Amino acid sequence: MPVPAMHRSLLFHKPYGVLTQFTRPPDSAARTLKDFIPVPNAYAVGRLDRDSEGLLLLTTDGKLQHRLSHPKFEHPKTYWVQVEGAPDDEALRRLTEGVVIQDWKTRPARVRLLDAEPALPPRDPPIRYRKSIPTAWIELTITEGRNRQVRRMTAAVGLPTLRLLRVAIGPLKLGDLQPGHWRDLTGAEIRDL
Repeated sequence: MPVPAMHRSLLFHKPYGVLTQFTRPPDSAARTLKDFIPVPNAYAVGRLDRDSEGLLLLTTDGKLQHRLSHPKFEHPKTYWVQVEGAPDDEALRRLTEGVVIQDWKTRPARVRLLDAEPALPPRDPPIRYRKSIPTAWIELTITEGRNRQVRRMTAAVGLPTLRLLRVAIGPLKLGDLQPGHWRDLTGAEIRDL
């Protein structure tokens, strides 16, 4: 009797500029997951835009992939967002209650202003710096994940996103995993999902 294949699930720190796919588009020099992840049949659970960084979960388990990526399960995803401008109480309240983007309203989010810039690896290329315009960092946790949602949410309250890093998916944390590196999930982490 054949032994069932064991599934693998991975945490990857996606660097800026990497596409969340394994196939390189025609006429493109963009890096893809294939440049970093040598695990066959692993698929990303959700996406991060090319210009976003941070925690990406990949798995060979289709059932787990569906359960973690389908909106009906409302898995929380936490981001650290560097915004242009100084968030006031009204902007933070609007993000917390949900904002209207085009023809839909986002679900309520957990939002807090970070006291200081988080200790992060430098981004290549670095964000633009303008001496006359302040920046701030907010932590934003959402339970949905529409296309460019976090960027659209901050823009809707007058705070354009400069840098966006996903730091958690549910109980999974990015921790000290460096850009371009990955690791297998532990048995305990898989059970927590």
